[in-house]
Amino acid sequence: MIIATDVNTMRHSDAMTIKNSIPSRELVRRGGEAVFRSYGKWNKTAVVCGTGNNGADGYVLALSIAASGKDAKIFLLEEKFSADGAYYFDLCKKAGIPYEIYRENTDFSEFDTVADCIFGTGFRGTVEGRAAKCIEDINRTSKFTVSADINSGLCGDSGRVCGVCVSSDLTVSVGFYKPGHFLCDAKDNIKKLTNVDIEIALYGDAVYIPESGDFSEILPVRTQNTHKGNYGYVAVLGGCREYLGAAKLANLSMSALRCGCGVAKLAVPKSLCDFVAPHILESTLFPMPDNDGKMIFDKNSLDALCKNTRAVACGMGWGSSVEYEKILSYLFENYSGTLIIDADGLNTLAQMDKSILAECRPQGVILTPHVMEFSRLSGLSCDEILKDPVGCAKKYAARFCGKVTLLLKGRATVITDGNTTYITDRGCAGMATAGSGDVLSGILSGIMGYNFPSVKAVACGAFIAGAAGELAGKEMGDISMTSSDTVRYLPWAVKIARGCENDKTENVLIDDMANCQP
Repeated sequence: MIIATDVNTMRHSDAMTIKNSIPSRELVRRGGEAVFRSYGKWNKTAVVCGTGNNGADGYVLALSIAASGKDAKIFLLEEKFSADGAYYFDLCKKAGIPYEIYRENTDFSEFDTVADCIFGTGFRGTVEGRAAKCIEDINRTSKFTVSADINSGLCGDSGRVCGVCVSSDLTVSVGFYKPGHFLCDAKDNIKKLTNVDIEIALYGDAVYIPESGDFSEILPVRTQNTHKGNYGYVAVLGGCREYLGAAKLANLSMSALRCGCGVAKLAVPKSLCDFVAPHILESTLFPMPDNDGKMIFDKNSLDALCKNTRAVACGMGWGSSVEYEKILSYLFENYSGTLIIDADGLNTLAQMDKSILAECRPQGVILTPHVMEFSRLSGLSCDEILKDPVGCAKKYAARFCGKVTLLLKGRATVITDGNTTYITDRGCAGMATAGSGDVLSGILSGIMGYNFPSVKAVACGAFIAGAAGELAGKEMGDISMTSSDTVRYLPWAVKIARGCENDKTENVLIDDMANCQP
C-alpha cells in the first residue's frame, strides 16, 4: 500500500520533522541528492530553478551532477532565493557551476536532460508570465525531463492543470506521494512516477494508494466445502424503456458474478424482461412492476427481491420517476444489507432529504457519483470539487456518522468514509464509454455479497474495475474499447487484486489472456 498525503499535511510534517529531528538544510540536501539517485543518465543537464525550496532542491541536484563528473547549468527564473536556496546556490557558484537568468524562448535542445525544479507541491492556481513561458520552452524540447517532487504547474492536492504544466518523463516525489500525483491531469503529464524517502515523519492523515496484492483478505482463497449461499445473493435494480441497454444490464449482473457473489438477481421493469432475457445466462431475472417501462414502488416485490440478499444496487439506467424516491425511501428504512446507489439513483437521492443517510437501516450505503452527480448531491460546484476532490469527498462522507462510503469517480477514484481514504490509480482512457459505471456497480455488488462494506472493500471494487479496464485497453485500444471488454477481463483483474496467484506477474496474466479468453 502506497502512502500519500495532502499538501497541508506534508507542509506540517516537514515543519515538525525540522523542529524535532532534521534541520531544514539537511532535508533539502537529502531531497536533491535523492532526486539525483533516481535517474542514472544525467549527462549534460539544464537545471531550471524557481525561487522556493523546490529551487533549492535543484541547486543540490546541480551540485550532485557536477560531483559525478557531468555537466550541469542552472537557469534561474529570477535571482530570489529561500534561505536554504541561497545557501546551496552559493555552493553552486563556488563549485563553478554556470548559471544564467532564464530568457524567453530559451532553447534547451543542447542539453541531454532538463530538470524541472520551478514549483513544488505548494503551487496552486494558474502559471503565468515568465514561468509559463519557461514551462512551454521545457515542453518544446524532446530531451528527457525530470520533475523534482511534482511537475511545475500541477496542483499537489487536485492534480489539476490551470494554464500550463511541465510534461515529465520522470517525476520524483519527495517524502510522500501527494494526491495530485494521481488525480485529474496527472497521468497525462507524468510518464513515470517514483517516490524517495528522506525520513520525513508523517504528522497527520494518510491517503492510501492500493497496489497488487493489497486485497487478499477481501478476496480470500475459498475452501472446497462451500456453496453459492456462502458467498451471498445480491440484487441489482436497473433499466427503463428509455435507457434499456439490455446488454449493459447483463454486463452489470455478470460483473457481480465475476467478482464472487453466489447469485446475482437482475431486477428490471416487467415489460422489458423479454428484451433482457436473451442477454443473460447465469444471472436470475426478476421482473419488477412497472408503468410504461419504468419501475413503480411495490412493497411486496421489493421484499421478495431483497429477501436473503446481502447487497442491493440500484439506479443504473433508471431515468427519472417520482416512484424512485419511494423505492429508495423504502430501502433506507427497511433493508438491512449493503445499499449501492449509482447513476439515476444518485439523481433521485439528490432531491431527497440527505439526513436519512445518517439514520438509515442498511449496514452501509455506497454512493458512486462522478463529479457532476456529486455536485448535485453536495451542493458544491464542479469547480469546487475539482480543486480539492479528496477534501470535498471526506467532508461529505463524514456527515453521515460512518454510514456512507463515497466513491468519487474520475481519472483516479477517491474512496472515503470520512475517516479513511483511498485513491485507486488504475484504469485507462478507453473506460470513458457507456456502461463503465454499470460495470463498477456490479463489481461492488459482487464483492459486498461476501464482505462487510468497509472502505477498503469498496476500494477493492474500484481497483478491480480499473485493472480490468487497463487489461482490456491493452487489447482493444482506447478508441474501440467498450464496457463489455472490461467485464471479460475481470477474472484476471481479481487475480491482480489478490496478488497474482501462483506467483504470476501481470505480464504473464496478459499472455494467458491471449490464449484463453473468459
